[in-house]
Amino acid sequence: MIFTAKLLSSERITPESSREEVRRLVFRTDNLYFDSKVGSCVRVLAPGEYGNPYHARLYSIADSDQSDDGAQFEICVRRCFYIDDASGEEYAGVASNYLCDLKPGSAIKFSGPVGYPFVVPENPNADLLMIGMGTGIAPFRGVIRTIYEKQGGWKGKVRLFHGARSGLEQLYLNDVNNDIGNYFDQPTFKAFQAISPHPAFNVPAALDQALERNAAEVWEIVNGPDSRVYVAGSTQMSDMIAKAMSNIAGTASVWTDKRNQLVAAGRWLEVIY
Repeated sequence: MIFTAKLLSSERITPESSREEVRRLVFRTDNLYFDSKVGSCVRVLAPGEYGNPYHARLYSIADSDQSDDGAQFEICVRRCFYIDDASGEEYAGVASNYLCDLKPGSAIKFSGPVGYPFVVPENPNADLLMIGMGTGIAPFRGVIRTIYEKQGGWKGKVRLFHGARSGLEQLYLNDVNNDIGNYFDQPTFKAFQAISPHPAFNVPAALDQALERNAAEVWEIVNGPDSRVYVAGSTQMSDMIAKAMSNIAGTASVWTDKRNQLVAAGRWLEVIY
């Protein structure tokens, strides 16, 4: 089913001095059939190219407010560019630039929600390990708000590991936008920032090093009886996480077995794009 939504606001959440433009877009739909949940995805249908009616792109719902007359939801969008392998020329990403250029009052078409990976466990004593890169932190923001504001009394450890190419690009953890900082006084919450050692050369953030520096606690959470591991971000971070977790576990085979156990138990939940 295809829905329509009206853009209520579009706010840049990375500083103007950052080369990365990431925007927080808030939409509203009056369609009562749309059931939005934090952590699930919407498939935005941007205007297509080369005769195609649409260019589809999935975005995680970072925040949501369902009511009797519709739903309001938020997504984070990074303005993307890519290099054509044949010509070597740089081109603007179709969906991201379409969304970043939208003005409040504009309407989009979308479908979904697709999947709901980041389910909050019912047990408030459960430990949560969140690992995100770039805009992958967006759904975690919603999860953190849910457990501390809507549910309250969360007793399990909540550990957020977030990577970016520079300190200016830390989503929700920079001078412009620091709402995750609102939870630093929660006794069960800690956030760890991983910055690229060479951002000018597009070297990935040292997310693996951040995990390994906290190896004992990371391994304790992974082995907790009702813990969850949430992973969101680009494909490039999958190998980085596997390497770090293999070192933490002792060997790659031990980590593979543990990850398989977590997946089978529904305790390893990821969105990789």
